[in-house]
Amino acid sequence: MIKKLGAEFFGTFWLVFGGCGAAVLDAAFPQLGIGFGGVALAFGLTVLTMAYAVGGISGGHFNPAVSLGAAAAGRLPWNALGPYWAAQVLGGLLAASLLYLIASGKPGFVAGGFASNGYGALSPGHYGLLSGFLIETTLTAGFLVVILGATSRTAPAGFGPLAIGLALTLIHLVSIPVTNTSVNPARSTAVAFFAQTAAPGQLWLFWTAPLIGALLGAFIWKYLIATSES
Repeated sequence: MIKKLGAEFFGTFWLVFGGCGAAVLDAAFPQLGIGFGGVALAFGLTVLTMAYAVGGISGGHFNPAVSLGAAAAGRLPWNALGPYWAAQVLGGLLAASLLYLIASGKPGFVAGGFASNGYGALSPGHYGLLSGFLIETTLTAGFLVVILGATSRTAPAGFGPLAIGLALTLIHLVSIPVTNTSVNPARSTAVAFFAQTAAPGQLWLFWTAPLIGALLGAFIWKYLIATSES
């Protein structure tokens, strides 16, 4: 279990540092920056690379919602859920702390939103609460179906991380304008407290919606799609 928790800790660290780092550090260069598409790709690459690196050790969740969905689908023991969540949140917090120290080394640095998630005034496109809830729930459910399907026994061997990384890229391409994309409570928690906004007060949504979506995705996969061979 210690090795599994270490893999989840470092994998989540990598996701937050790489994905949120692309958003925070690139924001200083609006003319040359990578934009929404580049940030989406950065998040996808973090999951893809760490899923190949440590997925065989811990399952490569790096996300409390994914761990919940895996438990609901019978892929993770329920008694491992709490330790997985703790490792993921702590890994994300360490990454956000390091990222803040690096970013604050630039003269005139202002944290601003610091890649945090939000709705209403904190949404990049000023989408409301209902829009945020629906998109986070729907995309997390879809993400779980991709994860469970791509790692099933009937899936082509060795391609799971690629499908999962591309799915996360797609998710960001769709939802960055709405919520700045969470689908991951650890990612949202990690950066919220460094933002100079009301992001901590909106964290409840970015735990609630992904967790509901994860349970929905696990149900869809387990009872509507998966065969006995899966």
